[in-house]
Amino acid sequence: MASDRDKYQAAAHRLREAYSGQTVPPLRDILSPTDVDGAYAIQAVNTSYWSDSGRKVVGRKVGLTAKSVQQQLGVDQPDFGVLFEDMRLPNRGTLLASRCIQPKAEAEIAIILKSDLKNAAVTRADVLEATGQVFAAIEIVDSRISDWKITFADTVADNGSSAFFVLGDAKDAVADLDLYTCGMAMEVNGQIASLGVGAACLGHPLEAAAWLASTLAAQGDHLKAGDIVLTGALGPMVTLSPGDRVVARIGGLGTCEFEYGRG
Repeated sequence: MASDRDKYQAAAHRLREAYSGQTVPPLRDILSPTDVDGAYAIQAVNTSYWSDSGRKVVGRKVGLTAKSVQQQLGVDQPDFGVLFEDMRLPNRGTLLASRCIQPKAEAEIAIILKSDLKNAAVTRADVLEATGQVFAAIEIVDSRISDWKITFADTVADNGSSAFFVLGDAKDAVADLDLYTCGMAMEVNGQIASLGVGAACLGHPLEAAAWLASTLAAQGDHLKAGDIVLTGALGPMVTLSPGDRVVARIGGLGTCEFEYGRG
């Protein structure tokens, strides 16, 4: 009988192979829908594999920050994935459709840390003190699971359903920004496609970052100075079609945008 380690290695390989465009069924043969430990173990296998292959880790993303999405997946907590340097797109750049499978876009607030966060119980105040810059951001999520038929365990194992991200212009006066009531409007081809507010992200975007820092500390890891943190969606995701131009506008933070190209 295969050990858990063997099963996790096999599932990780299955997900890596799916990046070629051939999606895989949900990982029901290996993970129950709420198997937190097993899902993060599979994510860790691929993080190590990609890091050993030369990809550079530049931060983390927080997902499932909306209570409605948590309820949909039958969980009571967010999740996280790993950000690699090659996932970052330039602001106003183009993402070729050939690099994605079934992508969706969501507007977020991103931060870059100026100091480490190592405490076991990180607070919003701790995150504020450790934050160097804040950005309007767009995360392009994607799933290697067929038809987005994901459970909590599926999305965690699949690196938080991550794919790419875009950062707008940096804002340095972090303490002067209202990240709680700031409004968000995301436009696709000039039409409003998603609306939201800072408070929609786990009550406050810095609360989401605090949850992440505390969770990593409990696992023997931590957020480091220079890390990028995508704190979670401020509004509903939007499915992308080739040719779409996506612009996120967030009060006090400005805009960021990209084109989902046809190539």
